[in-house]
Amino acid sequence: MAMSDPIADMLTRIRNANTAKHDTVDVPASKMKLAIAKILLDEGYIAKYEVVEDGAFQNIHITLKYGKDKNEKIISGIKRISKPGLRVYAGKEDMPKVLGGLGIAIVSTNKGIMTDKQARKENVGGEILAYIW
Repeated sequence: MAMSDPIADMLTRIRNANTAKHDTVDVPASKMKLAIAKILLDEGYIAKYEVVEDGAFQNIHITLKYGKDKNEKIISGIKRISKPGLRVYAGKEDMPKVLGGLGIAIVSTNKGIMTDKQARKENVGGEILAYIW
């Protein structure tokens, strides 16, 4: 059966692995998921990611990041905002701030996938994919 929301699946796998205190998590690869993983790496929410060939399929192997011990989680929350049944868009003037600027919003714009801060700097709006804090 085809998956209706692969981005939500990726975020749920990361959330579940983080809650279970796993070191790594594997996610089926796509261009959008790679862009999201790059944003998570740039913003310091994950330690690293790499694309792994698994026969005919590609997976993204994500290494999660924790504090001094595994009880200190770097990612305290992930929420999918725009869903296939209800798309959520924001213009350049009403780009959301997550937890007053402590978290990030991942936005899909016509200039690529970026954070809310980058979208404000580029002066573009787009589809709000997820909040991460």
